[in-house]
Amino acid sequence: MALPSNGAAWPPPQWSPIYADMRVNDAWYSGDRRRLARVYGHHEEHRAERRRGLWGRRHAHTPGRRDRRLHIPLAGDIAQTSADLLFADMPAITVADATTRARLETLLDEGRVQQTLLQAAEEAAALSGVFLRVTWDKTLAQRPLLTAMQPDQAVPEFAFGLLRAVSFWRELSGSTPAQTWRHIERHESGRIVEALYEGTADNIGRRVPLTEHPETAPLVAALSPDGDGDSILTGITDLTAAYVPNMLPNRLHRGSPIGRSDYDSIRDLFDALDETWTSWMRDIRLARARLIVPDGYLRDQGPGIGAAFDEDREVWQTLKMPPNAEGGITLSQFLIRVDEHRATAEATIRQAAQTAGYSATSFGLADDGAAQTATEVDARDQRSDMTRKKKAGYWRYEVAGMTYVMQQVDVVQFGQRYTPERPTVEFGSGVVESEQARATTLDLLNRAGAVSTATKVKVLHPEWDDTALRSEVAAILRETGVAAPDPVGTFPL
Repeated sequence: MALPSNGAAWPPPQWSPIYADMRVNDAWYSGDRRRLARVYGHHEEHRAERRRGLWGRRHAHTPGRRDRRLHIPLAGDIAQTSADLLFADMPAITVADATTRARLETLLDEGRVQQTLLQAAEEAAALSGVFLRVTWDKTLAQRPLLTAMQPDQAVPEFAFGLLRAVSFWRELSGSTPAQTWRHIERHESGRIVEALYEGTADNIGRRVPLTEHPETAPLVAALSPDGDGDSILTGITDLTAAYVPNMLPNRLHRGSPIGRSDYDSIRDLFDALDETWTSWMRDIRLARARLIVPDGYLRDQGPGIGAAFDEDREVWQTLKMPPNAEGGITLSQFLIRVDEHRATAEATIRQAAQTAGYSATSFGLADDGAAQTATEVDARDQRSDMTRKKKAGYWRYEVAGMTYVMQQVDVVQFGQRYTPERPTVEFGSGVVESEQARATTLDLLNRAGAVSTATKVKVLHPEWDDTALRSEVAAILRETGVAAPDPVGTFPL
């Protein structure tokens, strides 16, 4: 679709079911109890979940009643774990040409691309996918900018599963349900279209000049003179935006190119975990020690104030009652079901992690404490590693495409002189090996005669270049006496 027509429903009706799912996932991702209660208590599309879930129960919204429901942010932990597995270590983004490689390293470093990718990957895990956008603002930086765009504020257009165009939209300050200002930024091949609409909460309204709102007025100066009056010409044919699905296929919306969230099918487990912890805390409240005393133990506080029992008082006057009477002080304290609640919570977390595609150890859940071999440890972490590899496959192509677009924009818009080159993106293993484990592996390989000195140095120092590696290898061979003697330098003349 092109820019929305005047008077069209907004958001587009065909995207309403997808936006509704994103709204619920966003509430879990936010970790905000009020947002969870609002989503499950007021949206009719989640009526079935509301009836059986903790956060949609109507009795919890009784005015004047304290809300004692407890929320455990497992959803946020899952999204953060997904991002850490992918981009805690920056993937290797390389090109062949030396000049291009030097400029690309500058763009990646100064642009804080790793931080942008970490943010994007976390949002993708929660909201089913994320958009990457290349833009520029010469008043901020003399280089292109890579940003992450929210999927619930984008209307993409796909052809054969490939992104052809996308319209990013946002509500501007000063908007009310009766007068809503929306800025739409549409990315097409070769240009970026800027538009401003004045409408209502559920209607796009009419298109107005960009100067009608102070947040869009500065965009007028950036419009290209030959861009039909509302466009910024990029000077390249590649699209300046890309979509990265979290995982495919989408099981809720079959055939859709929109990815699926890590939260699909486990939102009930999130709710069950919150209910378990809420019950646990209720046990603690009910188990507080209380004293039950007869009326004779109470002391009058004065007219209209009532009577009270002073538990800190050490001396009491004799009461007119037998010393063995049943009306003495009684301690009331219930048991706390700690083991039952802990086991239930851990089982819920394990099942949620497994369904989302991760190992329980990725969330700090220890095993039974028995000694394990290296093979058993690898098998234990295999599920998280497999999920990381699958997600890296979706990210590899789009990261390469966007860094290539950054180079093209850098040349066209900022006058840099080098040849843009589509880079190769390689993700690491995702496993941080300890120095002790690495040394043990190299020692075993050395005893077996299956590794050279150059390979050992490369494993210990993967960040070194070839010159440093050759120098270190030569020094080791000289010190160990393994280096062959110079037949000419030691020959007597």
